Amino acid sequence: MSATDKAKNKADELAGKAREQVGKATGDEDQEQQGKADQVKSNIKDAGEKVKDAFRH
Repeated sequence: MSATDKAKNKADELAGKAREQVGKATGDEDQEQQGKADQVKSNIKDAGEKVKDAFRH
């Protein structure tokens, strides 16, 4: 996994966490759920990259 991919996935995860917290603070359940979904999507991308790396080595 390239450093760029790692950074992008981490940024997406942090953005999802922020979105979730804003949703909690404002009582917006849709935004909170979207934040959680963003985090899951980021984690799946990260896992996929790790699998690719495992097969490269």
